Amino acid sequence: MNKKITLALLLTVSASAAFAGPIEEQIRWRQSAYSYLSWNTSKIKKQVVDSPETFNKDYVAAAANAIAAVANSGLGELYGEGTDKGIGWQESRLKPEFFQKKEEVKTIANSFNIAANELAKVAATGDAATIKTAFGKVTETCKSCHDLIRVKKE
Repeated sequence: MNKKITLALLLTVSASAAFAGPIEEQIRWRQSAYSYLSWNTSKIKKQVVDSPETFNKDYVAAAANAIAAVANSGLGELYGEGTDKGIGWQESRLKPEFFQKKEEVKTIANSFNIAANELAKVAATGDAATIKTAFGKVTETCKSCHDLIRVKKE
């Protein structure tokens, strides 16, 4: 069931990215994808970092698969010119410098995709220690991108 949901999300986000549309729509899709990503990241963090005694292999694997689906969905299509100034569900937090740092962002995005796919792979094994290490690599790539191109909340 979780694989079907993940596949449906992947197809929906991929199709939407191909037809990203106006600035506000691109921002809404992007914000929604990252909210979903954050929700699944927090599930894994709780299971393998904050409360490892609650570890549930299936729960973590489902969250890891969701993260990989988002990572492979083509989010780059949702960063059109002007999406640093618009409002989606909330004001865009994309730094204007994004458009001058696309190669750096692309490198980080590729690292994120690799790390997310590796996390999904190791999550299927149920080895909590290996999952924790792979999860750390995913969150490192998230942080490096945030530091580079995301406006911090005040």
